[in-house]
Amino acid sequence: MNKAWTFVLFGSLFEVGWVIGLKHSSDVMTWTATIAAIVLSFGFLIKATQMSLPVGTAYAVFAGLGTTGTVIAEMVFFDVPFQMAKVLLILVLLIGVVGLKLVTGNSQEQGGKS
Repeated sequence: MNKAWTFVLFGSLFEVGWVIGLKHSSDVMTWTATIAAIVLSFGFLIKATQMSLPVGTAYAVFAGLGTTGTVIAEMVFFDVPFQMAKVLLILVLLIGVVGLKLVTGNSQEQGGKS
């Protein structure tokens, strides 16, 4: 995995943190952590797109992984009921995310190089 995709992965992990934080924050410390996670999440995404990834593909993968992580974390840590339909739809989402990653080649260049 190249460095840009690693930034997308880290951004997605912080996205899970801030999305959960929006629901569960209740004091200054947890709100501060949520805001920090938002900044880090989008910072990693921006860095990934500045390096080499197309914005649309990077954002789709970022959002897909963040959504998947959030749903799983809610089930594991916050006792959200397990639903087979939800898990199957998450699997479809992950297949799409992996497909986008696979069809986005490393040969794309930024700028007007010729």
